[in-house]
Amino acid sequence: MRFIFLILFFLLSLPIVWSQNIPNKQETNLIVKDSVTLTPKINPLAPSKAAFYSAVFPGMGQVYNKKYWKLPLVYGAIGTSLYFYINNNKKYHLYRDAYKNRLAGISDNYSYLDNTRLIQAQKFYQKNRDLSALLMAAFYILNIVDANVDAHLMQYNVNDNLSLKPDLYKNDYTAKQNLGLTLSYKF
Repeated sequence: MRFIFLILFFLLSLPIVWSQNIPNKQETNLIVKDSVTLTPKINPLAPSKAAFYSAVFPGMGQVYNKKYWKLPLVYGAIGTSLYFYINNNKKYHLYRDAYKNRLAGISDNYSYLDNTRLIQAQKFYQKNRDLSALLMAAFYILNIVDANVDAHLMQYNVNDNLSLKPDLYKNDYTAKQNLGLTLSYKF
């Protein structure tokens, strides 16, 4: 009985074994070309390109990263700082020239201000001019760093194998909704 069962099992399994043909080299190439890769291509030079573009022309790194909505923020921050730099520089030179003219004995439009007030005005506008220049440089550097970090994060692999999801679940004891946080990692 066992012998008949083994022969029957062997004969019935033969078509399954023979149906699995081994692909030749040409078929293997077709399979590789048609297969879909799950991991996207990583460009290691993309962050440095984005930083270089932003350093040469502010905002171009954001355009390279296709984050067009950041462009008005970059130009707004740098442009506002530049406006205040120019405005404070103009007023600083105005009060400085008035003070120099007063020391030279030439009359000026600021006769209602004494010398100490002119010196205070110079210091005030010089401090604000320097602060505006510092902010403009900080926004310029922030523009470069933002383009670099954004290009790095665009290549970051975010898939369902690693997820951090908020979850609402019902508490069995109180019958109320509770908020939970689930961290899952799938191999």
